[in-house]
Amino acid sequence: MTAILSQMDDRHYETYIDTFAGSSDLVDFLMESFMLFKDLIGKHVYPSDWMAMIMVQNRVFLRAINTYADTMNQKFLNNDDFEVQLWNNYFHLAVAFITQESLQLQHFSPTKRNKILAKYGDMRRLIGFAIRDIWYKLGSHKICFIPGMVGPILEMTLIPEEELRRATIPIFFDMITCENAHSGNFQKFENEIILKLDHEVEGGGGDERYMQLLETILLDCAAEKPPLRPQVQHFVSLVKGLLIRLLDYRTVMNDDSRNNRMSCTVNLLILLHDFYKDINREGMYIRYLYKLRDLHLEGENYTEAAYTLLLHSRLLKVGHTHTHTHTHTHT
Repeated sequence: MTAILSQMDDRHYETYIDTFAGSSDLVDFLMESFMLFKDLIGKHVYPSDWMAMIMVQNRVFLRAINTYADTMNQKFLNNDDFEVQLWNNYFHLAVAFITQESLQLQHFSPTKRNKILAKYGDMRRLIGFAIRDIWYKLGSHKICFIPGMVGPILEMTLIPEEELRRATIPIFFDMITCENAHSGNFQKFENEIILKLDHEVEGGGGDERYMQLLETILLDCAAEKPPLRPQVQHFVSLVKGLLIRLLDYRTVMNDDSRNNRMSCTVNLLILLHDFYKDINREGMYIRYLYKLRDLHLEGENYTEAAYTLLLHSRLLKVGHTHTHTHTHTHT
């Protein structure tokens, strides 16, 4: 399939797409193609050291994805029966493509990185800019992808490539504007980004530069929309506070000093305690409570571990499920 696609020029693609009799057949073909590409990218068809083959496949897929995206823009953007799933498949494929391990050039040696850039360019930028352009074309349909696309877009913006970050972080402000126009607030967006940020930073994503860019770009965007400015400023300070502590937490988790790890976890818990009151995200707070309990147990501080569990018990209400009651009993 890769060999056939690599032989096709624009005219071949055009002729093939024209062979579909009805729009529903074309939608099915595009959806299945996107799922197939995502599957092949995710399952690592070639061994990781077959870099030439992986890059050839990526280049061929990238061209096909962009061509199919153009087809979607021409034929399925302004329809009354907007196919949310089709666009969803596109976005999830594009983000899977951009975040795949073989394109993360920062992990390669300078020689290997320069060789890849000279021959193939940075494909992450190309598809990242395409994702951005398509997002802005969605118009009133954008609301269908909030909060579902917040996590994938966050994952993309965390890639440590300056131009890509600058191009894609403004999508967050657009999501804020869109949800606010639809609901009078951007609660879903805010909840989702805080939840996903915790997950991504713990997994190794994010750095201080990202935090600076996020703050600068969102505040610059908000300056042009005075009615939204106070809420966006509050949101930015919330996310910045969380990021600082999550990055600290990630750093000290590799530290041999249990005291450092303990104090950092406590700082994060204090912040999260205020968060969950604000945004009803008890789950995150509870997760870090148990991390603190584990640190106490490691140091044989059993009384402190019990007090940590007591903090969880105070969150419980009568009528909670058996699992919660079980934790309470242990306390």
